Amino acid sequence: MLGKTYDREVCSMARALEVVGERWSLLIVRDALFAGVTRFSDFQRGLGIAPNVLAARLDAFVTAGLMERRRYADQPEQFDYVLTPMGRDLSTSIVALTQWGDRWAGTGEPPILYTHAGCGGAVESRSVCTTCGTHDPDDVQARPGPGMPAGYVEARRRGRTA
Repeated sequence: MLGKTYDREVCSMARALEVVGERWSLLIVRDALFAGVTRFSDFQRGLGIAPNVLAARLDAFVTAGLMERRRYADQPEQFDYVLTPMGRDLSTSIVALTQWGDRWAGTGEPPILYTHAGCGGAVESRSVCTTCGTHDPDDVQARPGPGMPAGYVEARRRGRTA
């Protein structure tokens, strides 16, 4: 994990990055979500990730509530790592990042297509206005929400935290 490097930020995205912002994190979640991977050895083999790094990521996910450990063997003790509803909720973000990667970082046709298991239709992520539908990204504004500490925005404008 990156650690608590966003302490000055009052932003849910910064808090999310503290949980899933490390290089391997979303790839682990992707494989758990869309390839059904649950075993340490399968994550390691599929991703080519060092065992110590994988162990640290999985432990952090369990601590954060994204995954839970379920014992499947006693001798030796072995566990499945299963996504919780919190972890499964990352599917929209993973689809959105994949779409962005296909458009801006890809080298040709998309290597992965996300489809709806029920009908086979393409699954995509969109940002929409809840009042009038879709919008241009240039028309999105960020403004303080109900969770913003009093005085924080003004203090940031002056160059210090509240």
